[in-house]
Amino acid sequence: MNIKEDSFSDLLLKESFFLLIKPEDTFYSDNLIKNLFFEELGSLIKLGLKNIEISWSNNINWLDFVSEIKLNFPQVNLGSASIVNQQSIEDSLKIGLHFSMMKFWDKDLFNYSKSKNYLLIPGIKNLKDLEEAINLNCNIIKIYPIKSKASSIDILNFESIDFIAAGGLSINDVETYQSLGYKAIVIGDKGIIKKKFDPKIYEWLKNN
Repeated sequence: MNIKEDSFSDLLLKESFFLLIKPEDTFYSDNLIKNLFFEELGSLIKLGLKNIEISWSNNINWLDFVSEIKLNFPQVNLGSASIVNQQSIEDSLKIGLHFSMMKFWDKDLFNYSKSKNYLLIPGIKNLKDLEEAINLNCNIIKIYPIKSKASSIDILNFESIDFIAAGGLSINDVETYQSLGYKAIVIGDKGIIKKKFDPKIYEWLKNN
């Protein structure tokens, strides 16, 4: 697990954000929308997009969809998000994903993932959960939702931890959060405008 965390930490030094994609159930059955999605995603990856998360779903088509992304774009650091149970971890392992992120802290789920030698990054917003995660040797932590994190959390007090900010952030927030000590941010809902990827993401990738 430490080797996986180390390689993930090395990647965070080079990359500034994760693009989180949340497909609706109707997405899987609409080939026109799906083909357009793959075309746009391919354009972002050609420009240098490295980190992608797909929100886990119990939908029967989720495995095939994420497997298709992995097959078409093997160079991408691909993971799953919104991990809530053991099944979501097993599905991620089945595809061979590199990592997953939880919405919130779940000690039992973290330990289950650890027993599978799989990198699961927790979402944390209070000091008690943060300290518990660190005591379990968790070295990569997502602060979520970032805008309601406890004031008692000062990430600068935890120099050995890699922190990721998430919740309501856009590409415009990359530099702000890096200046506060975060290694990266997660761009979710604000990464898609009118069912298309935010044009500012294209611009950012071109200029960085």
